[in-house]
Amino acid sequence: MTDFNTYSLETVPAAGRETLETVNQAYGFVPNLIGTMVEAPALASAYLDIGKRFGKTSFTETERQVILIAASRINGCEYCMAAHSTVAGMAKVPGDVVNAIREDAPIADERLEALRQFTVAVVEKRGWLDQADLEAFYSAGFDRQQVLEVVLGVAMKTLSNFTNHIAEPALDDAFKANEWHAPTTHAA
Repeated sequence: MTDFNTYSLETVPAAGRETLETVNQAYGFVPNLIGTMVEAPALASAYLDIGKRFGKTSFTETERQVILIAASRINGCEYCMAAHSTVAGMAKVPGDVVNAIREDAPIADERLEALRQFTVAVVEKRGWLDQADLEAFYSAGFDRQQVLEVVLGVAMKTLSNFTNHIAEPALDDAFKANEWHAPTTHAA
C-alpha cells in the first residue's frame, strides 16, 4: 500500500475544496480517484478539464467509452476498468461491447473494434504508429481529427491510470459491481 491520502469534502485542504464540491454536485459523491488526485489540485483540475473536453469530441458516447475502457485495460488499471464499465452501463453502451473489451476479445461491431484496436495501438506503441495502423483506422470510417481525439482520451486515462497505480485508492462502492482484475502482473 502507498501513503497517499484520499480526501473527502470534510478533510480536503482549502486548495482542493472547490474541485471536490464540483465533483460532488455532478456525481452525488466524490470518487476516491478524485479524492486522491486532489492531493495535487492541478492534477485533479486538469483531469476534470480533459474529461469535459473529451466529452466534446466528435466521438459518440459509446465510442468515447470504448477508448477509455480500452486504454485502461491495456494499462491494467483495475479502478478505471470498474469505474468506466459502470459509467458505460449508465450511458447505455451495449454490454457486449464493454464485456469484449474487459475480456480482451474482438467487439462484434467492426467500427467499434477498429476503434478498440487503434486505441490499443496508440497505448502499446506510445504513439509511434505505423501507416498500417492509420489505414485500418481510416478504413473503418474515422479521420485524422479522430486520430488526435484518441490521443486526448489516452492522455486522460494516462492521468487516472497512473495515479491509480501509484496511489492505489480504494474502489468506490458505486463501482464494485463491475470490479475487474488485471490478468497479469505488471512490470516494475
